[in-house]
Amino acid sequence: MSRLWDRGEPLDARILRYCAGEDHRLDERLVSHDVTASIAHARMLKAQGLLSAEDCTLICDGLRALGQSHAAGEWTIRLEDEDCHTALETRLTERIGPAGGRVHLGRSRNDQVLTALRLYLLEASQGLAALADELATALDGLANRQGEIALPGYTHMQPAMPSSVALWAGGFATEFRDDAQALLRVRHRAGLNPLGSAAGYGVPGLPLDREHTTRALGFDAVHAPVTAVQLSRGKAESELLFQVTLTLNDISRMAADLLLYYTHEFAFVSLPESMTTGSSIMPQKRNPDVFELLRGAAATGLGALNEALGVFAKLSSGYHRDLQRLKAPLFRGIDLAAESLAIAAVAIDGVAFRAASIRLPAELQAAERANALVLAEGIPFREAYRRIAAEFKAKR
Repeated sequence: MSRLWDRGEPLDARILRYCAGEDHRLDERLVSHDVTASIAHARMLKAQGLLSAEDCTLICDGLRALGQSHAAGEWTIRLEDEDCHTALETRLTERIGPAGGRVHLGRSRNDQVLTALRLYLLEASQGLAALADELATALDGLANRQGEIALPGYTHMQPAMPSSVALWAGGFATEFRDDAQALLRVRHRAGLNPLGSAAGYGVPGLPLDREHTTRALGFDAVHAPVTAVQLSRGKAESELLFQVTLTLNDISRMAADLLLYYTHEFAFVSLPESMTTGSSIMPQKRNPDVFELLRGAAATGLGALNEALGVFAKLSSGYHRDLQRLKAPLFRGIDLAAESLAIAAVAIDGVAFRAASIRLPAELQAAERANALVLAEGIPFREAYRRIAAEFKAKR
């Protein structure tokens, strides 16, 4: 089959297999975005007098039909296609004839893939932010149901001061809402339109209108100069993965608390059997596997971030095929975050704090008593601190 870069020479099948890698599978999620970007590009070419109205209509209708049939599972990207761009253009030309070959005018696969990726990143960041907000809402629900239950607050893993379910859940809810806002900040990089930068040096001799495609695709601005586009590769991807990692860290810390609270020794919370697993050898066991896996997800997220950062860390300017390897950690991190946020919200709905099992030792009131001495006697706080400390030392 013919590829976008094909000059007729045969390609060693082993080289194709290695160079294409898993791109043909990874690109399945980019097809709809490539369709959207290609339609915007075709309409810009028409507006600039570089494409006839008839060919533009054929291209746009053909691309929409291909996008719909792909979404319906009627075709997938093959290894021989290499990526979604070749798959679409090849099928478009088969469907509408020579007009299909006109859609690539003024583009390179370099700006084409980055456009699809940025549209995907914008969509993915919005989806993750919504899931983070939903988890925060689940925590609000827990606070509303059981917020009045007192909890010991810990520092250094030692009982420190009084807390409550409302304070515990509210703290995490606030952080997940902060995560939601942070996930959306990828827009300041992903919101720049790379179309028209081609392979990194523009498209000489063609009157392209980059503002046209910027408006059509909902980008915030043209990414300029054209040489900055390839230098930016990996930045938006890594920024999103950084925020994903922070979000997974928050999930991990929440899970770590609940795993501690679920132990026999603490017994602060109960979980329904529908959310716990059994042991293959110990019939009495119910295991909180979902929270253990949520705790461990942070490591995978950090791995994806480090992998992405390493891909482009020492590249010289311009495009390099190394950048293809950004997709796997990017998609892995996004998928893990989406799955973890969604299941965490479900799991929180199943958490029930056991008020009868929670005891608050008298020492939790120590700081409050020291403050009361300051107010009652007007003594310096440090003197009140020493007096209360001496009481507890005498009781040991």
